[in-house]
Amino acid sequence: MLQIIEKAMISCNLIAARSRILCYRSFATKLTEHQTAMMARGLPKQAPLPGVRDIVVVASGKGGVGKTTVAVNLAVSMARMGKRVGLLDGDIFGPSIPLMMNLHSEPFVNDKNMMVPPQNYNIKCISMGMLTPPDGAIIWRGPMVMSAIQRLLKGTDWGPLDMLVVDTPPGTGEVHLSLTQHVPIAGVVLVSTPHAAAMEVTLRGAQMYNKFKVPIFGLVENMRYSICSNCNQRMELFKDPEGKSFKGLPDTLVSLPLEPIIAECCESGVPVVIKYPDSEYAKCFTNLAMTISNMLTQRKQTAEAAKDDVRKLS
Repeated sequence: MLQIIEKAMISCNLIAARSRILCYRSFATKLTEHQTAMMARGLPKQAPLPGVRDIVVVASGKGGVGKTTVAVNLAVSMARMGKRVGLLDGDIFGPSIPLMMNLHSEPFVNDKNMMVPPQNYNIKCISMGMLTPPDGAIIWRGPMVMSAIQRLLKGTDWGPLDMLVVDTPPGTGEVHLSLTQHVPIAGVVLVSTPHAAAMEVTLRGAQMYNKFKVPIFGLVENMRYSICSNCNQRMELFKDPEGKSFKGLPDTLVSLPLEPIIAECCESGVPVVIKYPDSEYAKCFTNLAMTISNMLTQRKQTAEAAKDDVRKLS
């Protein structure tokens, strides 16, 4: 009996000691320099994509707000301005780029074991939807998703591009993390519908990229209003967002209308800016493309001026 009691007391002491250790560890929230260095060893090395000048990410924490539609029409608008553009579908589980760009052929592999992206509307495109059957479900865990993104990103022969537009899935998960770790991102275009349920989640997406120190160009308000086909009056579909939770969002780049032609063009595989170039919707994307292009140019001029100042001082 005494031995049993002694064993029980030893067990209690061990449990108490472990509890004290766990309690102590719970307060150790800051990493030491050695721990930080050790963790950094396992992270991928960020490196530019060969032949790609700028990478622009279209993102939102919320789903169903029109990210892919914005990515497609932004890419085509950039191409219409004379830029060499590529489009990467980062939505592994629900790829839509093949439908919206009318590209369903599988990319062939060149002698360097690199995928050659199919083209349409002068846009080089790659998507998981081109590599899997249309009715096939992709059921993968995080590491496989990250590996697939890396393969689509770095295993594609993009050739000379002025801009690579990346369409991303909802949330703040593996795809966004892989992109920020593997390649330098020139900037992010956030997309949201202007109501609380979407704006609050989009704010989380903005905070994620701020933590990664990735520049954010601004916000695209999608489905903001509609134009009456009879009187051409603008009809506001949402109230102005005045909630406190929206204060962390960046400035609005453009507000896009909700029009029937959008669904028609998405399903037919012809972007709105191609089929209806004189529409209000197409004009909004022309302005958006020019704004982002000017922001990139101005940023590079500022960087070059800073380098010149450093050279003069040295």
